[in-house]
Amino acid sequence: MQWGLTHLSSSYHRMIGLDCILLLILHLSLGWALSYKQGENVTLYVNKVGPYHNPQETYHYYTLPVCRPEKIHHKSLTLGEVLDGDRMAESLYHIPFRENVERKTVCQLTLTEKQVDQLREAIEELFYFEFVLDDIPIWGFVGYLEESGFLPHSHKVGLWTHLDFNIEYNGNAVIFANVSVKDVKPVILEEGAGAVVGGVGVGGHSLTVTHTYSVHWFESNLPHSRRAERLRDYSFFPKTLEIHWLSIINSLVLVVLLLGFVIIILMRVLKNDFARYNVEEEAGCDDLDQGDNGWKIIHTDVFRFPPYKSLLCSVLGVGAQFLTLATVIIVMALLGMFNVHRHGAINSAAIVLYALTSCVSGYVSCCFYTQINGQRWVWNIILTSSLFSAPLFFTWSIVNSVHWFSGSTQALPATTVLLLLGAWVLVGFPLTVIGGIVGKNRAGSFQAPCRTRNIARQIPAQPWYKHTAVHMAIGGFLPFSAISVELYYIFATVWGREVYTLYGILLCVFAILLSVGACISVALTYFLLSGEDYRWWWRSILSTGSTGIFIFAYSVFYYWNRSSMSGLVQSTEFFGYSLLTSMVFSLMLGSVSFWASLAFIRYIYCSIKMD
Repeated sequence: MQWGLTHLSSSYHRMIGLDCILLLILHLSLGWALSYKQGENVTLYVNKVGPYHNPQETYHYYTLPVCRPEKIHHKSLTLGEVLDGDRMAESLYHIPFRENVERKTVCQLTLTEKQVDQLREAIEELFYFEFVLDDIPIWGFVGYLEESGFLPHSHKVGLWTHLDFNIEYNGNAVIFANVSVKDVKPVILEEGAGAVVGGVGVGGHSLTVTHTYSVHWFESNLPHSRRAERLRDYSFFPKTLEIHWLSIINSLVLVVLLLGFVIIILMRVLKNDFARYNVEEEAGCDDLDQGDNGWKIIHTDVFRFPPYKSLLCSVLGVGAQFLTLATVIIVMALLGMFNVHRHGAINSAAIVLYALTSCVSGYVSCCFYTQINGQRWVWNIILTSSLFSAPLFFTWSIVNSVHWFSGSTQALPATTVLLLLGAWVLVGFPLTVIGGIVGKNRAGSFQAPCRTRNIARQIPAQPWYKHTAVHMAIGGFLPFSAISVELYYIFATVWGREVYTLYGILLCVFAILLSVGACISVALTYFLLSGEDYRWWWRSILSTGSTGIFIFAYSVFYYWNRSSMSGLVQSTEFFGYSLLTSMVFSLMLGSVSFWASLAFIRYIYCSIKMD
């Protein structure tokens, strides 16, 4: 559905003020409460509307034919709020603090036939609205839809023209607010305008409706510092996290057992290998060409540098960057820096941290690139800086264009686009260059425990179960199985209506994910080397990095079987950003598995006697 936004577009460019951002961040960080006096007006902002089952398809509230002021005044928003699709504007509702209001008229509207059809279409698509009162979101449905009977079939569409606001307070602070339509009769919208319904005036092809509201205040014992708990318990959107703890504990137990089996078996095999190799008589390299030598026979090739050095190092650098970024965000969440009242706070933090952690990607990539004798370090820095940012910009361009064409508030204003572009050009890219220069200057030697021959050894034919595709299937499925339960709740939060709060469990699952990825990579690398195949460099990245493929496959399953999302707008954003999320997991786990394999290989070749 496309809504006209011409009368609103001029206000979007003034919504982000730096002073407002700083003050709001300070207010949220210190947990200050807005204090009101008796009778003082509590500003109610109208925000957005959208289909109930498509969380990312939102439109400005004033795109509907509703009561609006002559001149719309938008609230200055933070970057995270704009990215979250918020477009808050002052409403015509006057809500005096701690003073009840009974059936006060907001306005009287005369709707044309086209406007009635617009409302009918919105109600049939289960549009809900979001208001904001003192940073508290208030949700409600635009209208009433009833489907009943088969023969005869009944299809009723009604508009809520009266809203009851129920607000809780403690002292001079607002604790909670919601809206109710209990005991309110909707105005039935017939096909086309022209029928008299329930005392609502009709003239010609127009329909006249009167919007009213009531306000009721209730005292609460909950302190302002804990009001997030009240909103978390509110259930306008369905709750599906009841079995969270049991599911996660079950998953963690299975993963711990899996890790235990892998580590014990691998250590026993290595112990036998060390005992066999270290009791062999000293001999020249030619004497080592025996069928039972296994991974020892390729010690002169195992540290042979791989092809596509620059790309490999860029993958390692960006993977290290996302590993750092994910860890910092989870720790910030554990410290309580993100709560249900902060609109888009995680989005803002992710963007700022992505720019600041660019130095990590530049340092890791260029440092290792120099160690493996890479010469084109400038090209390496450019590739590192664009490895993720280029796909991100391409995907965002498509998604944002679809949102812009449909008139969705998820389409970013020009000022926000320039701000994000400036953050990458002025902060992200320069930090990548600085990190790369520091990494190049501080890079030492590769520290290989074995000499590498000039001529590569011929690799024997490998059985089918040691091929790259099989290793990718095994190495991707096991880490995915470790997070599959938690992944559902994350999807329900990002693409649904849940409020995620169990960050302690998320940290545990994140640590388990990295541990499983590292252990599986080490095991698969050992099996590869045992077959006298020394091409482990890219294999170690692909084996565990293939987890991203499983995550994207799960996202497709979630879309069709676990959600009710539909439409071009929602589908484009879901699959576009799901691809980027899968790429992030692939880069992050690929980097972890590579360093684990490298440490393992150095360990085993340092532990045997060689000439």
